[in-house]
Amino acid sequence: MAGVGVSLFSSRPALSWEFAALTDVGRLRAHNEDAVHVDPALGLALLADGMGGYKGGEVASAMAISLMHASFGRWFAQAGMQAPARVVRRALQAATDEANGAILQAGITHEELRGMGTTLVLAAFRPQRVVVGHIGDSRCYRLRNNKLEQLTRDHSLRQQQLDAGAITPEEALNSPTRNLVTRAVGVEAQVLLEMHEHSARPGDLYMLCSDGLSEMVPDAQLFTLLSRDLGLKEMASLLVAISNDNGGRDNISVVLAKADVSEATRGAM
Repeated sequence: MAGVGVSLFSSRPALSWEFAALTDVGRLRAHNEDAVHVDPALGLALLADGMGGYKGGEVASAMAISLMHASFGRWFAQAGMQAPARVVRRALQAATDEANGAILQAGITHEELRGMGTTLVLAAFRPQRVVVGHIGDSRCYRLRNNKLEQLTRDHSLRQQQLDAGAITPEEALNSPTRNLVTRAVGVEAQVLLEMHEHSARPGDLYMLCSDGLSEMVPDAQLFTLLSRDLGLKEMASLLVAISNDNGGRDNISVVLAKADVSEATRGAM
């Protein structure tokens, strides 16, 4: 899945965004409980990692992606690309609320889906800014000026133990609590989408991923891979392949988004 979205906004150089997305079952799982979606026209990227067993996990992640995309699309049809970031944030939380309620209700209504839920990481790419949101331990990274930065902080028991100094970063690598999230979509009546805004610059490369990638590829290797001069589709395939080469213990999903100066802005220079 790949595409290009172009938008104009304010007096600063407007950026266009190129996207690629890929998901893979991995080497050990029988089913893929991850789901990804990119809509270049909306500037929206979504990634979810389902929980609750084979059927429940798949259903939860698919519902989250579908419902959030539809909700944000309805809002976008009225607000457009020029809506302020604070309004974008409200729209993303409203979409999260809608998905959360629907997943929770489905789990209550259908015995075979009871207890299902999903992590979520998303980004709304605007002409000069990016709004990143997440719930759980799916992550967003940014490569800028030869530096890789993790923009999200896991909602997980392991992260809480790290923050409290109860375990060291080395111990965290093999912690038995590494897969226990403290926040998920569809588990409780309300869930807060943690959101942050980031300025966008030409050349920025954003990566959304499930823990099937971040657990398999150390940050140093991730930096090396993302720094390679590759097209986004080729880079996504390489990231999945390396995750599998390193063990492929879980489903693997990745979304890549790269910023460039829009054609309209370039022509005006």
